[in-house]
Amino acid sequence: MSSSSSLLLRIRRPLSSALRTLSLQHFSTSLNDVLEEIKDNDLLEKSTNFIHPAAIVHPGAVVGQGVSIGPFCTVGSSAKLGNACHLYPGSHIFGNTELGDHCILMTGAVVGDDLPGRTVIGCNNVIGHHSVVGIKCQDMKYKLGDECFLEIGDNNEIREHTSIHRSSKPSEKTVIGDNNLIMGSCHIAHDCKVGSYNIFANNTLLAGHVVVEDYAHTAGATVVHQFCRIGSFSFIGGGSVVSQDIPKYMMVSGERAELRGLNLEGLRRRGFSDTEIKSLRRAYRKIFMTTDANSGGIEDRMAEVEQHEELACVPAVSSMVQSIRDSFAEDRRGICKVQSWSSS
Repeated sequence: MSSSSSLLLRIRRPLSSALRTLSLQHFSTSLNDVLEEIKDNDLLEKSTNFIHPAAIVHPGAVVGQGVSIGPFCTVGSSAKLGNACHLYPGSHIFGNTELGDHCILMTGAVVGDDLPGRTVIGCNNVIGHHSVVGIKCQDMKYKLGDECFLEIGDNNEIREHTSIHRSSKPSEKTVIGDNNLIMGSCHIAHDCKVGSYNIFANNTLLAGHVVVEDYAHTAGATVVHQFCRIGSFSFIGGGSVVSQDIPKYMMVSGERAELRGLNLEGLRRRGFSDTEIKSLRRAYRKIFMTTDANSGGIEDRMAEVEQHEELACVPAVSSMVQSIRDSFAEDRRGICKVQSWSSS
């Protein structure tokens, strides 16, 4: 091979490599441009609202991006819908009502009422078929024209035929926290305060001013009297009628609900340690199952637990004792009676 041919070959090889590199870079740039365009189109499609011609949406309503409103829906003039809300056919939003992002109204659901006041619902909530949320209360003391309020947090599933009412007076609110499962045909009346991570089984009925803390669980067909308080991590057996407070960690059942011991299975599921559960059982026995005739009244027995060298060091025990003591305050209803054969 001549020297000129060898020189030409040496020039061609890096030139060919450079051309391939440029070609790949151009292809990569073009591909990125295409992907960005697809992403932009996808976002544009998601941000586009769908409002069925048979729906009635007042021009004064505020509707976020990516909202879907099916046929025969109604959205009132003062309503505000967050992004990506989905209204199934025949669902309705009335009055001064605000929905957060990603809320779903199933067929027949009604949210809000044309009354003074407001209904505010957070993000990622599901309102079940034919549920009625944020309407006028059923309290005879309510005066027409008074403001009334309902506030619901995030990530709640409210199943079919449930009713949740606004407060009975301007100084009060009906409040529901986050991550609750409220099963079919439940009722939460005016001025109730419901915490988070609760499970209400079908046909759980809460009268006015009931307070439910966190992680409580009711079985089906449970009725709770007005002004009662349901403590955290408690359990109510099916068919129970609760007419007094349930302290934290306890289990009740019966036509007139009685304390049946601690909600042991619920405590284990929620991560309470064996040491905490054993301490709670010892404290429960000392307070409610004493065999000592000289043990005094319940206040004396609670004081004994609080002064106990070991039990006093367990925060869960202190919390349970305080929950019992609070139930005997002047404005409270006392605690459910104790079932004598309880063996927890």
